[in-house]
Amino acid sequence: MSLLAPFALLLGLAAAVPLWLHLRRRKVEMRVEFPAVRYLLRAERDHARELKVRNALLMLLRVAVVVLVALAAARPLARLGLSGHGPTGLVVVLDNSMSTGAVVDGRSVLAGLQDVAHAVLGKARASDKVWLVTADGAVTGGSASTVGSAVDRATPSAGAGDLAAAVRTGAALARGAGLPASRVVVVTDGQASAWPAQMSAPSAAVVVYAPTAPPPANRAVTRVVTDPPHWAPRGALRATVLAREPVNWRAALGSATLARGTVAGGGTIEANAEPSVHGWTSGVVELPPDELRADDVRPFAVHVGPAPSAHAEPSAGAFARTAISALATDGRVRDGGGVSITGADNLNALPALIVAPSDPARIALANRALERARIPWRFGERKSGPVQLHGDGLDGATAQRLYALTSAGNAATDTLVRAGADPVIVAGDGWVLAAFAIDPVATDLPLRASFLPWLDRTIARRLAADAGPVIDAAPLSWVARPSWATGIERPDGTVQPLQGARFRAGATTGVYFLRRGAERAGAVIVAPEASESVLDRISARAIASRFAGGNVADANDAGALSARAWSDASPRPVLAALLFAALVLLALEVWVARRDDADTA
Repeated sequence: MSLLAPFALLLGLAAAVPLWLHLRRRKVEMRVEFPAVRYLLRAERDHARELKVRNALLMLLRVAVVVLVALAAARPLARLGLSGHGPTGLVVVLDNSMSTGAVVDGRSVLAGLQDVAHAVLGKARASDKVWLVTADGAVTGGSASTVGSAVDRATPSAGAGDLAAAVRTGAALARGAGLPASRVVVVTDGQASAWPAQMSAPSAAVVVYAPTAPPPANRAVTRVVTDPPHWAPRGALRATVLAREPVNWRAALGSATLARGTVAGGGTIEANAEPSVHGWTSGVVELPPDELRADDVRPFAVHVGPAPSAHAEPSAGAFARTAISALATDGRVRDGGGVSITGADNLNALPALIVAPSDPARIALANRALERARIPWRFGERKSGPVQLHGDGLDGATAQRLYALTSAGNAATDTLVRAGADPVIVAGDGWVLAAFAIDPVATDLPLRASFLPWLDRTIARRLAADAGPVIDAAPLSWVARPSWATGIERPDGTVQPLQGARFRAGATTGVYFLRRGAERAGAVIVAPEASESVLDRISARAIASRFAGGNVADANDAGALSARAWSDASPRPVLAALLFAALVLLALEVWVARRDDADTA
């Protein structure tokens, strides 16, 4: 038994009134001079016991009526063991991740999940509160018909979404409904990669449904990279293909086919190309369509044009000059002009890769040069290592002699590499600043295989006139905004201004070009997570077991799911029953009182 308005029980104190009146009642006697009065006294003695019983019954009936009315005002709820269910806050978490777009027997997996969701919502009553939360985070609340319409409108998203977060959102909504029962019904295709091995216990009871049928076979393009990101004008394209049997593939840039081939049983495909187009361009690697169409085509972006020009100043050291010569020999850069690699104490112009001076006595001169170039960082105290570097492809490298980098302004910058929590390589519009010299005495970076690729990327993606990054992002994920990016060009050609430290990736798969003013200067590749193409399933029971310590049950068919979603044991209101009982007792009290009056007469 639970009460929605427990303070109304104070009305029960009024039950003392009929009890007090009963105890205060006095028999009114009248003395009559009548010879036969002894016969009346005998009659009174004969009926005294009956009158006492009748008066006590009236008192109990009146007290009971008051108590029942007080209980009814408190709006009690009780588990009566009847069919149906009491008021329930219920949330349906519907899995609409990319994998639910797979077609089985001519029908999408999502369509089957929608049927199951409708079977649950079909038992909702006017006293219930219901919501729909989808894997991509959309929330719809209202009547059962409103939520049912939202179920019908759900379509497979372009990515994995976050089902664990959707369950947490659903539990908070169900508990916040303020109703006696709260439940979350999860309707999912059971894709194993969608459910973390360990999840926190939800704050409401959860019932999980997943189909028992095996998933369809799937082939997919799960990754595409261009090497280098700036083709001058030649380059290589590499893609990872998931397949169980030999499958044909095609790579295209714009409307032109770059290469075709066949890959046996999955693996990596590679194609060299020298396209005729120039500038930032989008392309695709595609496979023949199968049961899951969303991952048969994967986009990529590349910049095609002449190699950027670069040179190393003597202040950058011999290793920087040797690296530029090696990149020029390979056609990655043109030696001379353009981007300079220089010591900070010799900085004259941007764009530049700026390194710490080898001579500590020139740090003050270097900081003045940074100030003149309006670079919002300064060299601080000198530090000794070794310290491990991480970020921007330099993980594993170490620095032995470096300087603390201190911020000297509010301009937007990017931290590319850290040593612990401290920034050691930072970047802004037209500059990259390193806290150490490019010298084996200061760092082992120039001795590592990662040095030349990092230098190539830094020049091509950050410092060349048309440089920019290629960023991979899942649909609707948050992306750090490069400090120079002023807008983003969507696949349909519209441009959206960008502000703040980060922005939301698009909801649909495609190439979104970053803008620097009116020019394309980079790209965000929005594509599904590679794990979303692996359709291996786990059972509803296995999903339920991954919620540590929670009240989580499983169901393998729509009937069992509905029965557990709308539990027959949930509390139900007993207001009507109490008021009816009070009316019955009130009618009985009137009848007994009239009998008393009639007998007295």
